[in-house]
Amino acid sequence: MPGEPVQLTDPKGRSHLITLRAGASFHTHRGILSHDDIIGGPDGNVVKSLGGTPYVVFRPLLADYTLAMKRGAAVVYPKDAAQIVAFADVFPGARVLEAGAGSGALSCWLLRAVGEQGTLVSFERRPDFAEIARRNVEQFFGGAPPTWQLVNGEFSPEGLADFDRVILDMLAPWDCVDAVASVLAPGGLACCYVATTTQLSRTVETLRGHGGFDEPAAWESLVRGWHVEGLAVRPQHRMVGHTGFLVTARRLAPGVIPPPRRRRPAKGAQEEDH
Repeated sequence: MPGEPVQLTDPKGRSHLITLRAGASFHTHRGILSHDDIIGGPDGNVVKSLGGTPYVVFRPLLADYTLAMKRGAAVVYPKDAAQIVAFADVFPGARVLEAGAGSGALSCWLLRAVGEQGTLVSFERRPDFAEIARRNVEQFFGGAPPTWQLVNGEFSPEGLADFDRVILDMLAPWDCVDAVASVLAPGGLACCYVATTTQLSRTVETLRGHGGFDEPAAWESLVRGWHVEGLAVRPQHRMVGHTGFLVTARRLAPGVIPPPRRRRPAKGAQEEDH
């Protein structure tokens, strides 16, 4: 239908994301393709450009959409969004707070995960990023999701409480640990997405030092595709390597002190006084 995004894929596997408009055309070096030839057709259809090149037409998956969406801030890659939804255990009906909406990519994943009975409150301090996030989310869902509240401003815990999950995608998540602890329900989970090892170290140590969280977990995921053509089976030459680190920690009950760490730190792990 007009206004819907669709993904066109040529015989070489190159994909293009377009928004259908009656009377419009998609121009490529292989010829013009009329939007009217796509509108009203089935999902999974094949249409040809005037040059005779066939294109497979699908409604885009969320992974396709987030990689092709208009960006303000860098998007959270699908491999990391999937890890966040899985390991932050974002469930249908959950109350989730997101600080750092960016371009709205992770917001789309979280909104689908919480479902119609859940709630997502997203903070974004930059007005231009907030507007891009709003447009991207509304385009994917066909309108403003009733379960979503987008706040243009700094993350503040004022008036907020009893969230099941808090997701931080920002430069200095350690500055928000106190605020996160105040809005999380006991047993709730904080998840931080950071880009560098120095951010990773400071985030983990701040969560440990707070005293209100269980031992944090930290990891990254790497995705490598494979080329499969008959007996020619090999890893692809390119892979989605490092994009960011993830840190998760559970909120302890009020007044509970976490048990001391039992493992011995590696030599040089802590700074020494000189």
